[in-house]
Formats: sequence, structure tokens, C-alpha cells
Amino acid sequence: MIELVDLTVTFGGVTALDNVSAVFTKPVNGIIGPNGAGKTTTMNVISGFLKCSGHIRYNDEEIGRLPAYKRTRWGLRRSFQREQIADDLSILDNLKVILDVTPGGRAQKAADAEQALEATGLAPRAHTMAGELNTFERRLVDVARCLVGKPKIVMFDEPGGGLSREEAARLGDLILKVPEITGATTLVIDHDVDLISRICAETLVLDFGKRIAFGETAAVLGDPKVKAAYLGVEEVDS
Repeated sequence: MIELVDLTVTFGGVTALDNVSAVFTKPVNGIIGPNGAGKTTTMNVISGFLKCSGHIRYNDEEIGRLPAYKRTRWGLRRSFQREQIADDLSILDNLKVILDVTPGGRAQKAADAEQALEATGLAPRAHTMAGELNTFERRLVDVARCLVGKPKIVMFDEPGGGLSREEAARLGDLILKVPEITGATTLVIDHDVDLISRICAETLVLDFGKRIAFGETAAVLGDPKVKAAYLGVEEVDS
């Protein structure tokens, strides 16, 4: 369970997040909203990259005061809109970069990397240089990096961006397996409403840094306020 309590972030006179609260209780959850709504800001706050007021808790454990590097050691993993993988390293060595800063012995880390490679289908290409990979394969490496080191929270920032419909569907199937593989609670930001509706049980909707809806995904996507803010449908008063 991930609990966000009154998260507020200001940049000068601009309020990027305005008392945002939500309790994610499902294995895979979504965060959506139009451009500039505060989605990536929320992810950066959870990651520890941005300071905020409020609280971030995982199963009642306060993690919001930990610096970013300690959150990585604690068990927080994330992807970015642009893949953060080193082209001059092999797929396996890109996983080892994460494992080097997480607790555990050598044998445990080797088994962890092997499991991540098998789960993502990258095991046959473990020693391939990342610079040789296509966009979809790079996304798979991003997912594999999120699976190692016993994660507790895994976050994906627009994982379907730039992928074909078939590739996005395959990636969605893989993300659905993340909690099963790792036990981690998973958060997904994406503009692909079909992807969010298929894989996310609960969804938070933001607009101008404010929470406008939260709950079961199908109900949230049917909310007139969400359609007005996110889907471009005019809200009609009853």
C-alpha cells in the first residue's frame, strides 16, 4: 500500500502539487492527467528528487524523509520517459549498476538478475550491448532494472511512449506481472487510456496539480470531471 498525504510542491509562485492525497491499495495503479497536471512531479516527489510538504508512506512506513539514494537501497525503482540505460554496457551490466547499490550477497544478486532477464525475455541477449537495442528492447531493459534488488515500489513513467499498439500491449502484460514477480506495489503514468484501463485497478487523476478523481479505474474514467479535464469532453451540469 502506498499512501500519499497532502503532497504540496511549489516552484516560486507556482503550485505544482496542491495537497494531493491518495491511498493505492492494488498491485498495479495508474496516475493520469493532461500535460502539466503534476503526474511526473508526483513521481519525482515519491522518488525523492523533489522536496515537498506532506507524507509518503509504504505499508505505514514513512519514506518521505529519505534522500533519493536511500530510497533506492530501501526498494524504490522507477523508469523515466527517456530510458536511463548505458549504451556502452551490456544488458546484464545495466542490471548490475542497480544491484551494486542494493543490499544482498553476490549469489543472491546473480539469481535476481537472472530472474529479471528471464521475466523480460532478455536472457538470450544478456551480453548484448544496450546501444544495439531497438526502442521496445530498451523498454524491456528498463523494466528488468526495476525488477532487481527486491523492490517494494516500482514506478513507470509513460512506458508505452513511442511503442506500437502490439508492443504497448506486450509491455502492459509484463507490467501486470511485476507485483507477482517482486511483490512490489506498482504505479504507472501513461497517456494511453487503453493501457491504463487494462492494467491499473485504481487510478489517480490530476489536473493543474490538484486531485480531481481517485478510485476504481473504470469508474474514474467515466467521471464527467475526468472526461472534461483529460479526455477533452465538455462537462455538463445536471
